[in-house]
Amino acid sequence: MKRICRPVLIWCLVLCGAMFIANQSAFAADRSDPGGIWKAVVPPSAMHGEFGNEDPVGLAAGKHIKADCSLNWVGDDGKLYCFTTGTSLVFFEESPQAYIRAARKFFEFDRPRLH
Repeated sequence: MKRICRPVLIWCLVLCGAMFIANQSAFAADRSDPGGIWKAVVPPSAMHGEFGNEDPVGLAAGKHIKADCSLNWVGDDGKLYCFTTGTSLVFFEESPQAYIRAARKFFEFDRPRLH
Protein backbone atom coordinates (compact mmCIF):
# COMPACT_ATOMS: atom_id res chain seq x y z
CA MET A 1 0.00 0.00 0.00
CA LYS A 2 2.88 2.39 0.79
CA ARG A 3 4.26 1.81 -2.71
CA ILE A 4 1.02 3.06 -4.29
CA CYS A 5 0.21 5.91 -1.88
CA ARG A 6 3.60 7.63 -1.96
CA PRO A 7 3.73 8.25 -5.76
CA VAL A 8 0.06 9.30 -5.78
CA LEU A 9 0.67 11.72 -2.90
CA ILE A 10 3.74 13.18 -4.63
CA TRP A 11 1.81 13.51 -7.90
CA CYS A 12 -1.05 15.30 -6.06
CA LEU A 13 1.36 17.72 -4.36
CA VAL A 14 3.07 18.53 -7.67
CA LEU A 15 -0.29 19.05 -9.38
CA CYS A 16 -1.59 21.27 -6.55
CA GLY A 17 1.61 23.30 -6.58
CA ALA A 18 1.36 23.82 -10.35
CA MET A 19 -2.28 24.89 -10.01
CA PHE A 20 -1.38 27.30 -7.20
CA ILE A 21 1.39 28.91 -9.29
CA ALA A 22 -0.91 29.21 -12.32
CA ASN A 23 -3.62 30.78 -10.16
CA GLN A 24 -1.17 33.29 -8.66
CA SER A 25 0.06 34.26 -12.13
CA ALA A 26 -3.52 34.84 -13.30
CA PHE A 27 -4.27 36.85 -10.14
CA ALA A 28 -1.19 39.03 -10.67
CA ALA A 29 -2.23 39.65 -14.29
CA ASP A 30 -5.71 40.70 -13.12
CA ARG A 31 -4.27 43.17 -10.60
CA SER A 32 -2.21 44.96 -13.25
CA ASP A 33 -5.33 45.54 -15.38
CA PRO A 34 -6.26 49.23 -15.08
CA GLY A 35 -9.96 48.56 -15.69
CA GLY A 36 -12.46 47.14 -13.29
CA ILE A 37 -15.69 48.03 -11.63
CA TRP A 38 -14.13 49.74 -8.59
CA LYS A 39 -11.67 51.90 -10.52
CA ALA A 40 -12.30 55.59 -11.01
CA VAL A 41 -12.16 56.57 -14.65
CA VAL A 42 -9.75 59.39 -15.34
CA PRO A 43 -11.32 61.68 -17.92
CA PRO A 44 -9.66 61.68 -21.36
CA SER A 45 -9.33 65.46 -21.31
CA ALA A 46 -8.99 67.91 -18.46
CA MET A 47 -12.25 68.79 -16.77
CA HIS A 48 -12.78 72.16 -15.19
CA GLY A 49 -14.74 72.11 -11.96
CA GLU A 50 -15.68 74.75 -9.46
CA PHE A 51 -13.05 76.00 -7.01
CA GLY A 52 -10.23 75.31 -9.45
CA ASN A 53 -10.82 71.53 -9.27
CA GLU A 54 -10.35 71.49 -5.50
CA ASP A 55 -12.41 69.15 -3.34
CA PRO A 56 -15.28 71.17 -1.78
CA VAL A 57 -15.31 69.00 1.35
CA GLY A 58 -11.62 69.72 1.85
CA LEU A 59 -12.22 73.43 1.30
CA ALA A 60 -15.10 73.38 3.78
CA ALA A 61 -12.62 71.89 6.28
CA GLY A 62 -10.07 74.60 5.50
CA LYS A 63 -7.75 72.52 3.28
CA HIS A 64 -6.76 72.87 -0.38
CA ILE A 65 -6.94 69.41 -1.99
CA LYS A 66 -6.64 69.16 -5.80
CA ALA A 67 -8.81 66.58 -7.57
CA ASP A 68 -8.60 65.14 -11.09
CA CYS A 69 -12.43 65.17 -11.51
CA SER A 70 -12.66 61.40 -11.98
CA LEU A 71 -15.16 61.59 -9.11
CA ASN A 72 -17.56 64.45 -9.68
CA TRP A 73 -21.02 65.81 -9.03
CA VAL A 74 -23.04 68.19 -11.18
CA GLY A 75 -25.48 70.51 -9.47
CA ASP A 76 -28.90 71.53 -10.75
CA ASP A 77 -27.28 74.73 -12.01
CA GLY A 78 -24.86 72.71 -14.20
CA LYS A 79 -21.75 73.45 -12.11
CA LEU A 80 -19.23 70.62 -11.80
CA TYR A 81 -17.63 69.77 -8.43
CA CYS A 82 -14.59 67.48 -8.26
CA PHE A 83 -13.72 65.09 -5.42
CA THR A 84 -10.56 63.28 -4.38
CA THR A 85 -12.25 60.26 -2.78
CA GLY A 86 -15.59 58.50 -2.81
CA THR A 87 -15.89 59.19 0.90
CA SER A 88 -15.63 62.90 0.26
CA LEU A 89 -18.37 62.66 -2.38
CA VAL A 90 -20.64 60.69 -0.02
CA PHE A 91 -20.26 63.30 2.73
CA PHE A 92 -20.89 66.08 0.21
CA GLU A 93 -24.10 64.43 -1.03
CA GLU A 94 -25.55 64.52 2.50
CA SER A 95 -25.74 68.34 2.36
CA PRO A 96 -24.35 69.74 -0.90
CA GLN A 97 -25.50 73.34 -0.45
CA ALA A 98 -23.96 73.60 3.03
CA TYR A 99 -20.63 72.25 1.75
CA ILE A 100 -20.72 74.56 -1.27
CA ARG A 101 -21.33 77.61 0.95
CA ALA A 102 -18.54 76.65 3.36
CA ALA A 103 -16.15 75.81 0.51
CA ARG A 104 -16.90 79.10 -1.28
CA LYS A 105 -16.36 81.08 1.92
CA PHE A 106 -12.93 79.50 2.55
CA PHE A 107 -11.91 79.51 -1.14
CA GLU A 108 -12.65 83.21 -1.58
CA PHE A 109 -11.04 84.15 1.74
CA ASP A 110 -7.88 82.06 1.36
CA ARG A 111 -7.23 82.71 -2.33
CA PRO A 112 -3.96 84.53 -3.01
CA ARG A 113 -4.71 88.19 -3.55
CA LEU A 114 -3.33 89.98 -6.62
CA HIS A 115 -1.94 93.47 -5.94
